[in-house]
Amino acid sequence: MEPPSQNVKTTPLLSLGRFHISEEYGFLLPNPLKELPDHFRPWMEIANEMPHLIETQQLQARVNKVLPRNLALPLVEVSRNLGLPPILVHSDLVLTNWTPRNPERPMEIGNLDIIVSFPGGESLRGFILVTVLVEKAAVPGIKALIQGVNAILQRSQNSLLQALQQLRLSIQDITRTLGQMHDYVDPDIFYAVIRIFLSGWKDNPALPVGLIYEGVSTAPLQYSGGSAAQSSVLHAFDEFLGVRHSKESADFLHRMREYMPPSHKAFIEEIHSSPSLRDHILSSANVQLRTAYNQCVEALADLRSYHIAVVTKYLITAATKAKGRRPNRLPGPSQALEERGTGGTIVLSFLKSVRDKTLEAVLHQSD
Repeated sequence: MEPPSQNVKTTPLLSLGRFHISEEYGFLLPNPLKELPDHFRPWMEIANEMPHLIETQQLQARVNKVLPRNLALPLVEVSRNLGLPPILVHSDLVLTNWTPRNPERPMEIGNLDIIVSFPGGESLRGFILVTVLVEKAAVPGIKALIQGVNAILQRSQNSLLQALQQLRLSIQDITRTLGQMHDYVDPDIFYAVIRIFLSGWKDNPALPVGLIYEGVSTAPLQYSGGSAAQSSVLHAFDEFLGVRHSKESADFLHRMREYMPPSHKAFIEEIHSSPSLRDHILSSANVQLRTAYNQCVEALADLRSYHIAVVTKYLITAATKAKGRRPNRLPGPSQALEERGTGGTIVLSFLKSVRDKTLEAVLHQSD
């Protein structure tokens, strides 16, 4: 039974538009530019030829013809204006790096392409576009967060139940979508080629003191590489569901928020500061809400378990194969990177901790 209207809270309701989040595409940029104005033509030419230039070791020579000093100053300035670190991050590689081949057709991998590439061929394309589709699969869940927060503010149990049910379905769809990695990404190519470009220079044994950005700082700077932890999706889900991670994992995850577009980070913080879903469910004694909440938590833990299986295949198993391959047909990353995720963590222990802490959020009858 819904409470009387006079009990409805007067707190402003939450909306996606406030945070520049698309109703249709979520955290993805709806229409990324494929070309910059003609003034930037030399840079676009280099971007379009990047895989070839890297593989033939011509990139530095081509860059020097365009900008005699280096890339550091413009990279840092553009990054500062965007509120992002001056390194390749998830929003660069995924959120703004996709385009439909035919805008009239469905958003599926055969109808998508990437805008800027680097070595990795079809496996790189698959890695980026499957991740794009994961972000798209999260859109109903992101909308469910908005509905759920507003339902708590308006004390609408029915609306909250619907939101939790939709969130569970979205998380399960994310898990299914992530499974497309197996169809489109070769583990050997990911391990030996793609992840080198995502390794960054923080917590990276191959670059223990970081990288000097000439003209910006005389001391080396440290930035983490591109990582799934820089996606805003699971951060937002964790905040809404009240999942609390260990201090070490939480510190890393909060640091990854500095690698997100500022408006997306602000959205996560808004969810965090909204009324507690767990407290609301505990105080309501509504069995349906508790069940729906637990199903969301369990679906999120299942997603994280599946992610562990994917990472095991593409990192741990691929590393074992690479060690046993003589001679190695692929260049391979530094030995120091073999057990680390692209964000710099010891990947499996981190992912297992995050999964286990998710399961601890399940509400039991004694709670």
